[in-house]
Amino acid sequence: MPSSSSVPLSILDLAFIGKGETVKDSLDGTVKLAQRAEKRGYERVWYAEHHNMSAIASSATSVLIAHVAAHTSTIRLGSGGIMLPNHSPLQIAEQFGTLASLHPGRIDLGLGRAPGSDQNTMRALRRDHTSSDRFPQDVLELQGFLAGRSRIPGVEAIPGRGTNVPLYILGSSLFGATLAARLGLPYAFASHFSPQELERAVETYRREFEPSAQLAAPHVIAGVNVIAAETDEEAQAHSAIVVRSRIELFFGQGRSLSNDDIDAILRSPQGRQITQMMQYSAVGSPSTVRDYLDAFIEHADADELITVHPSPSVEARLRSVELLADVSGLVAA
Repeated sequence: MPSSSSVPLSILDLAFIGKGETVKDSLDGTVKLAQRAEKRGYERVWYAEHHNMSAIASSATSVLIAHVAAHTSTIRLGSGGIMLPNHSPLQIAEQFGTLASLHPGRIDLGLGRAPGSDQNTMRALRRDHTSSDRFPQDVLELQGFLAGRSRIPGVEAIPGRGTNVPLYILGSSLFGATLAARLGLPYAFASHFSPQELERAVETYRREFEPSAQLAAPHVIAGVNVIAAETDEEAQAHSAIVVRSRIELFFGQGRSLSNDDIDAILRSPQGRQITQMMQYSAVGSPSTVRDYLDAFIEHADADELITVHPSPSVEARLRSVELLADVSGLVAA
């Protein structure tokens, strides 16, 4: 049976801005986390494109990857993901082609079709509401630019052409699973915040997978939250803070909520929906976290785990990363 000591472990860093922290604090913490992950033997660190979210600092994803890559040496870095309908395939090919040229063999390009934002923010991004309908065609166009086989006569991605930056399809539904299978690409399921379709999507992807030049056999990456601390009690306390912070983020509309307000929302259907988003969460001491992840790997039929460490401070997140490495037997770089 696969376990957390036998499958690669990676990290999705949302560049959380904790209470009392600045954007600079968050970005400095992101560099520290990647350096720690590199030292402790994690496979890769990815960053997600989100917009207009007061607690997340990874909106300029390719810029952040460049900054972190300049402060690390060997670990793979990439997007988890770039929301491709927000951009032209040529622009993303140029950006990630530049990254791959500066840091050969270290750059991944995970792609999603969601907006990563609300309706008003979509308009501010100049995004057409139908742009996600073109996602499969845009993936192929982007792949062509990176392979040096442009689908648009007379247009090349420079930098980008011939870099063959590996692509990953991100998703939380059968759509992404089917597309990844048809294109023969790795599939990363966002079970860390959208758990409902995990089993069906993975089964669909494995059943329909067609080998490609990039990938000979299916590769499933499953997202899972990890809040590891010295004791179960400390980890549970961190988890409670994280849940309450998310309630404030989603329902506070930029203002602080009282404890009574948060308690009331937690009891409501909307609050329960927020807690259900974190259904797949390993919370506890190192041994508790290890046992949970071992079971989750089998449940998700995963070839790799991408762990999200949402603990309420930079230092707590770094400690969570360290404890997971210790208990999983990762080989230090």
